[in-house]
Amino acid sequence: MSDIVEVDARRLFCPLPVIRLQNCINKQIPGTRVRVVSTDPGSMNDIPTWCRINGHQVLESEERDREYIFLVQKGDDGSEG
Repeated sequence: MSDIVEVDARRLFCPLPVIRLQNCINKQIPGTRVRVVSTDPGSMNDIPTWCRINGHQVLESEERDREYIFLVQKGDDGSEG
């Protein structure tokens, strides 16, 4: 499973980066990896919090050139809150 789904959330502000991630991850099977790129500094808190609440895992996160990049793996819990 080497494919990574890309979500471009640049130039979007809270809560849109999380909504874009949610919309994408809801279409994926468990174990899928999603890379999110955001320019909203709030993403550094918002995305990990959303993942924890919804049973997904942040595998990597970094800030590079004013972009916030996350690699998220969809969890096995497919239930909707």
